[in-house]
This record gives sequence, structure tokens and C-alpha cells, in this order.
Amino acid sequence: MKKIVSLFLSFALIMACSSSDGEPTEVADNFDRSAMLVNWADNIIIPSYEAYVSAVADMKASTDAFTTQPSLTTLGELRNNWLQAYTAFQSVSMFEIGPAESVSLRNYTNIYPTDAAEIEGFVASGDYNLALPSTIDAQGFPALDYLLFGTADTDAEILVKLSSDSYSTYLNSLVDRIETLSSQVLSEWKGSYRDTFVSNSGSTASSSVNKLVNDFLFYYEKSLRAGKIGIPSGVFSSTPLSDKVEGLYSKEYSKDLFNASLNATVNFFKGKHFETESTGESLEQYLRYLSELNSTEDLSVAIINQFEAAKSAASQLNNNFYFQVESDNSKMLQAYDELQKNVILMKVDMFQKLNIRIDYVDADGD
Repeated sequence: MKKIVSLFLSFALIMACSSSDGEPTEVADNFDRSAMLVNWADNIIIPSYEAYVSAVADMKASTDAFTTQPSLTTLGELRNNWLQAYTAFQSVSMFEIGPAESVSLRNYTNIYPTDAAEIEGFVASGDYNLALPSTIDAQGFPALDYLLFGTADTDAEILVKLSSDSYSTYLNSLVDRIETLSSQVLSEWKGSYRDTFVSNSGSTASSSVNKLVNDFLFYYEKSLRAGKIGIPSGVFSSTPLSDKVEGLYSKEYSKDLFNASLNATVNFFKGKHFETESTGESLEQYLRYLSELNSTEDLSVAIINQFEAAKSAASQLNNNFYFQVESDNSKMLQAYDELQKNVILMKVDMFQKLNIRIDYVDADGD
């Protein structure tokens, strides 16, 4: 019965964004979608990918240095550059459109929890193909998290393992795979895809605005709200699942990765240029324009206020989400509740105002 009710609520939520005849409510406006797409592409997406690819290059260099001369010092440098690259990934993960969508970047880069047993099997056999979808839970940053922090109890023991040919080979394979995928996506964005993306400025379901706004919401709802907080805190299960947190083996970076992700979503909503204080055409501006056009309350204010409420709730969390779930899961649930409130504001109210239809099926009962 609970599952039936959940599915019904999910269906009702989707239908709330449509009129009685199944079509989105008409919104007549002259907001410059082309300018918004240019701002997204040139000032947010491409610069974010450039920073990510640069961080991955640093991780690759430190991997080469470590495998050439394994030591606690080079291991520490590799761990640091892993964290920097992992953090940079949080700023591009939501842009699963075009080149990233074609290579399933997010799935191949950040599926967690990683499958430690599968990783150990690949290391032992040396027989694996990281291009296969069946290996997504044995690669990416979570797999590196396991190798760099979880293969043994002490750093000295981890060093011995990673110095062996079998572990070293797999370590390099993981880093090379991340480097290949990230470079490919950036190259395509800086090539023909940028112009394709910007020129598709209409308001149909296949337009760039409609597709990316859907991707943005899907990321916020599924990867940020559910993946980082809801699943490990037990929102979607009968009990908490502390072993499903991001950064499980490094034990101290769950909150850093979450904050980087949340900040990236807020900045995108505001149209904030990557790593600057400048802003351009954005969802915030679009909603403000519509409120002025129709003499209605500015929905962007409520959304931004709710982002701040979520940040405030998350500030109470331990750096190690595994420890937080195990010690005081109520704070994780409070953070989830604040994130969830913006799902309603964006998925129902924002989509309705922007005349955008939800293009994915929601079946998690939220």
C-alpha cells in the first residue's frame, strides 16, 4: 500500500506541472533564452569543465609520481589531488547533457558505494574493461577512494599494497579512464557542441533550456538530495544505510563534497560565473522577469531562501557522513527535509512558471 501511495503522489506531482489536457500551462514571455544559454555555456559550463580537466591532470601527474616512486609523501600528494579533482567534479556533474550524456559521464565517474569485492577481483585477475557499463561501480572517484584509503588499516599497509604491480596497474587504469572521459567532454563542448547548445534556444521539449533545466532538477533531486543525504540516512529504506555515503573510505570528505555540489547548484540557479562574483542571465532572472510580467510573487526569492535553509541544516553535519548517520541520524534527516522543500518549489512551481514539462519518471516515492 505504501508503494502504491508513493507512486500516486509522484504521478500527481508530475501532473501538477501540466494543465488538464496534458500540456504545460502557456506562458507568454520574451525572456532572452539565447542570452541565458550563452551565459550557461561560456561562463559556467565550459569554465567548470576546464577547471575539472585541469584538476584531473594534476591527479594524473601525482599518480605517475606515486607509481614511479611510492612513498607516504607521494601517496599524500596523490590523495590531495584526488580530493581536488573529486571536488571539481561536483561542479560539472549536473551537466549531463550533450557530450556528458553520450558517454554517461556521471555514472562512470561517481557511482557509490563502490564495489570493493569487484575491484579486488579485477586487481587479482588483471582482466577488466572499464568501458563496460557493468564496471561502473568499480571505477571513478569512489573506486579511487577505496584504493587510496580502504585497502588496508594503516597508511603503511596501503602503501605496500599500492606499490605492487597489480594494484598500481589498476590505479593507473582508473585515473586514465577519468582523464579520457573528462577531456573528451570538454573537447566536444569547446568544439561544435557549444554552438549547437546555444543555438537551440526554443521552448520545445528538446530545446537546450528545457533539457538542461530537467537535468539540473534531476541532479538536485536524485544525486544531491537522495544520493548524498537521503539514501544513507534511510529515507528510502527501512533503516539507515551508513555504508552508502560518498567518501566512505576517506572518512572525512563527505561534507566537503556535498557542500561543493550544493554550492554549484545554487550558483547555476543564480547564473553566477564560475569562480567569480559576476552573474548573467539565469533561472533566477527568468523567474523574476515572469513575476514582474504577471504581477505575481517572485518565486526565485523562495527558492534562494530555501537553498540557504538547506545550507544551514547541512552546516550542522559532521565532516564524515558515515559517523553522522551512526551517531545522530536526525541531523541528516533534517538536512534532507530542507533539501526536499526546494524539490517542491522547483519541480512544481518553477517548472509550471517556465512552461517546462518534466521529462523523467520519478518512482522513489518522494
